[in-house]
Amino acid sequence: MNKLDLEELLFEVEKPARYIGSEINSVKKSLDTIKIRYGFAFPDIYEVGMSHLGMHILYNILNENDEIFCERIFSPWIDMELALKEKNIPLFTLETHSPIGDLDFIGFTLQYELSYTNLLNILKLGHIPIRSKDRQERYPFIIAGGPCAYNPEPLADIVDIFVLGEAEEVIFEIIEKYKEWKERSATKKEFLEMIVDLDGVYIPSFYEVKYNDDNTIKEFVPKKESYPKEISKRIIKELDCVFYPKKVIVPFIDVVHDRAMVEIFRGCTRGCRFCQAGMLYRPIRERSIDKIKELAHELIKTTGYNELSLASLSTSDYSKINELIRYLIDEYGNKKIGLSLPSLRLDKFPLEVIEEIQKVRKTGLTFAPEAGSQRLRDVINKGITEKDLIETVKNAFSLGWNNVKLYFMIGLPTETYEDLDGIVDLAYKVVETFYSIPKEKRARGLNVTVSTSNFVPKGFTPFQWQPQDTIDVLKEKQEYLKSKFKHKNIKYNYHDTKTSFLEAVFARGDRRVGKVLIKAWENGCKFDGWRDHFQYEKWMEAFKESKVDPHFYANRKREYDEILPWDFINIGITKKFLIKENEKAKQEILTHDCRISCTGCGINQAFSGGVCNV
Repeated sequence: MNKLDLEELLFEVEKPARYIGSEINSVKKSLDTIKIRYGFAFPDIYEVGMSHLGMHILYNILNENDEIFCERIFSPWIDMELALKEKNIPLFTLETHSPIGDLDFIGFTLQYELSYTNLLNILKLGHIPIRSKDRQERYPFIIAGGPCAYNPEPLADIVDIFVLGEAEEVIFEIIEKYKEWKERSATKKEFLEMIVDLDGVYIPSFYEVKYNDDNTIKEFVPKKESYPKEISKRIIKELDCVFYPKKVIVPFIDVVHDRAMVEIFRGCTRGCRFCQAGMLYRPIRERSIDKIKELAHELIKTTGYNELSLASLSTSDYSKINELIRYLIDEYGNKKIGLSLPSLRLDKFPLEVIEEIQKVRKTGLTFAPEAGSQRLRDVINKGITEKDLIETVKNAFSLGWNNVKLYFMIGLPTETYEDLDGIVDLAYKVVETFYSIPKEKRARGLNVTVSTSNFVPKGFTPFQWQPQDTIDVLKEKQEYLKSKFKHKNIKYNYHDTKTSFLEAVFARGDRRVGKVLIKAWENGCKFDGWRDHFQYEKWMEAFKESKVDPHFYANRKREYDEILPWDFINIGITKKFLIKENEKAKQEILTHDCRISCTGCGINQAFSGGVCNV
């Protein structure tokens, strides 16, 4: 696209900075000197995508290679989409404003099932056929990774290549094969044949699925005997040895997370039974404290951010968290650079950490008890108690905090209305705790925000066989909680039940829901994660037209012997372990943190090499 075209477009849109590129630390390369053009595509708007740590990692690691140019692609907002269509201009990359169809690869990250229609929309706006079988030789290869790729089947007709697991190594293995293939001028299928044996690579077109009369899966069959029957995820064994960006793009406009982020470890040892990430990203691997210090220094220097976030699934579980916090406060506190610890556990929230952080900048506190009663917290293996919460908030209130957010989930397996009452009781006890502190020792005013999300059963969790509550049941529970929260200090928020229902359909869907996805998108569905744009009726029409029952996927209990759509993927955690955990949930039995001793999940057998810390 020439400059004039872009300027014409920018006059017609609300936030031009979403589309112009050229931000600080963005990469510029000459198209004459590179061999591979890769588009990192985030199927949502710029402000959301620019806050994604994985984007910054892959963008920079690919651009470190002189032969590769990685550019960014985001979903255009409605105004830009309209302008592109009116002028018949294909969607373009941010770096060179080239049509995305000119790239060699377009790699999508799948963070959320409700972004799938945006993936289709990006392809269509790029004038690229959405089905892989319709994309002839001249079109880019479509790759997808991220947590949702662990159930790739709903997108099996659309995506050419799935990458399962951490991509820092395998993406270069794919690109190396691509360079070989390009020199041969062979067919696209021949390229896919060249990479089908790479660990972590899944080519859906090389497999077919057979079904039983009751619509369950009968068999997952490779079309050739040479194709792997099982696909193993990829992991990085040593985080200190793998690339991490020392500079990241600084947007011109506010984005969701405007801060520097250092990932301090991957994996989680806690074993919450609803948590997919906690299972997918095992084994736990820590970055050394010296490496974190180095990265923090570089990122602050190269971005100018005044906030540093320590990213992980459970930040307070980092083995040297106190030492790290003290160092960062000593080093950056006098420069007014604040610290953000986004994932803290109530049972490991040291007072020293609170005191240190508030010296620079005081922010609200967020905790996730997840369930209101101890019984249900034991069912989900949360491993925290009411005492943990009350003691923690008491300490926080004594130190001047007065904003607390509490996250819960409703619709969890075995949940009763007594468990819902537990949510209410807990919130009121937090309020009582605040007022139990002498006036002179606490801040003025109190805000307690209680948020409930809806349980969505996900693959590779102990609850993968459990049904989701119906929309009506979830709504009744939300109404019940609304009626109970009548306190001036407590605000109650809750997640939309219809989007949770659709999320459950696609989280456990097979290939047949792919045609529903396409139909819904053809009917106008996109930005489904945005409340104002979610069109539930159109989705239901799409299910009806496709003759697919969404309740079969969302609200049905699975038996242990049923073949699940993702059973051909090996994440290292055994099915035997997941079944054992599901049974322990029914008996309300806790499983301890595997840092204490091995719980036998299987990861240290599947991924040998000393990466498991147990």
